Amino acid sequence: MKAHYPVVLAIMAAVAGCSSEHKNDQNKLEKQQTQAAGTFGYDLAFLKKYKETIVLTAPDNPEARALINPAFQGRVMTSTANGDSGNSYGWINYKLIESGQYQLHMNGFGGEERFWLSPEGGQFSVYFKKGQSFEFENWQTPALIDTVAYKVAESDASSVRFEVDAMIENYSGKMFVIGISRKVQMLTKENIANLLDLPALSGVKAVAYRSINSVTNKDEAWKPETGMLGIWLLGMFRPSDKTTIIAPFSKALSEKPLITDDYFGKIPAERLVVKDSVLFLKADGKHRSKIGIAPKSARNVAGSYDAEKGILTIIQYDLDPRGQYMKSTWELHKDPYNGDALNAYNDGKLADGTQMGPFYELESNSSVKALKGGEAITHRQSTFHFEGDKAALNAIAEKVLGVNIDQIGEIF
Repeated sequence: MKAHYPVVLAIMAAVAGCSSEHKNDQNKLEKQQTQAAGTFGYDLAFLKKYKETIVLTAPDNPEARALINPAFQGRVMTSTANGDSGNSYGWINYKLIESGQYQLHMNGFGGEERFWLSPEGGQFSVYFKKGQSFEFENWQTPALIDTVAYKVAESDASSVRFEVDAMIENYSGKMFVIGISRKVQMLTKENIANLLDLPALSGVKAVAYRSINSVTNKDEAWKPETGMLGIWLLGMFRPSDKTTIIAPFSKALSEKPLITDDYFGKIPAERLVVKDSVLFLKADGKHRSKIGIAPKSARNVAGSYDAEKGILTIIQYDLDPRGQYMKSTWELHKDPYNGDALNAYNDGKLADGTQMGPFYELESNSSVKALKGGEAITHRQSTFHFEGDKAALNAIAEKVLGVNIDQIGEIF
C-alpha cells in the first residue's frame, strides 16, 4: 500500500490545484462580469441565471443579437450591435428580477420592447375594474401582459413566435376572448436598408429586429359602444444626460400639431422643444414626463440619440393616420377612440421620492377595429440601433428623422 502513497498524494495535489484554478477562474469571471456591467454579455449572464432566455442572432451578422424572455410575455429584453462586449441597449430592472417577488400594480421587469394592450384608462380600460375610481391604488396591469409566460410556438436561430389564449374584461364589463400571436425576427443589413430607405449601411454597426403582433377575436363581434382592444408596444432604454428623444410629426392632415404634453403636468421648456416638424424631449431619466402624438400628426418613425455613447435608436411602426386609436388617460372619455399613435416617456422620481428607473420609453400603438369573430388586428414595429462614424449616423438621422446629429446635441 505504501508504494501507492506518492501517487495518491500527487492526485490529491492535482485535484487541489484544479480546484484552486477553478476557483480563480470563477473569481476572474465574476470580476469580469462586474466590470462589464452595461454590456450585452453581462445582461445575457444575468438573465440566464433567473429565467429561460432565448438568444436571437441576425442571419448575416453574428455580432447583432437580441435576448427574448418567454416568462416576460416574449419581450425583447435587450439587444446589441457588437456582440458580448458591446453596449446593451435595453433597460433591465435587475433588482426586481433578482428578488423573484411579484409587485402590486405592475412588474416593471424592463426590456426594450414589451407587448401590452390598450386602453389603460377610460370606460373601456382593461387596467381598472368596473366602478373603480381612476387612482393609482386601483390601477392593475392585467396578468396576461404582466406575469403570464407566453408559449413558444416556433423558433429558429433568428426568430421566435409566441402564442397565448386568454380572456380579459374591460371597465364596462365586456369580456374579450382572444388569441395573441407575437413573433420577433432579427433583420439583415439589407432588410434595415430597405425598411429605412437607406442606400447602404457603411460606417456603422447595426442591430435591428421586427415584431409582428396579432390579437384575434375568438368570440362574438366587438362593438364600439362596449369597447375594443388595441396593441401597445413599449420599449425601455438606458438614459444619459446627453440622450434626446426625437419625434417627427406631419402637418398633412392637421396644420396644428396634435400633441399632448401634460400627462404628468406641464413639461418645463428646457426639457421639451417643439420645432416646425419635430419634437425633442430630454431623456435623462431625471424628470417624469410624457408626450403623445395623435395619428393625424404622427409619422411612422421616432427615435433617440445618445450623444455620450454615440448611439442612434429608431423605431418604425404601422400607422393609420385616419384610424381609430384608444384613448388611455385616467378618466371617462367623451371621445374614447381619439387616442395617441405614438408616446414617449422620460422617467423621474414620484411624489414620494421613489423611482423605478431611471429609463426612457418609445411607445407605439395600433389602431382598433370592431372585429368579427375570427378576425384579427396586427401591429408591426421594427427597432433599430446604430453606432459608429458620426457622419454616417448623421446621414441616417437626416434621412429617417429629418434632423442633424449636431442639431440634436444642441437642443438641451
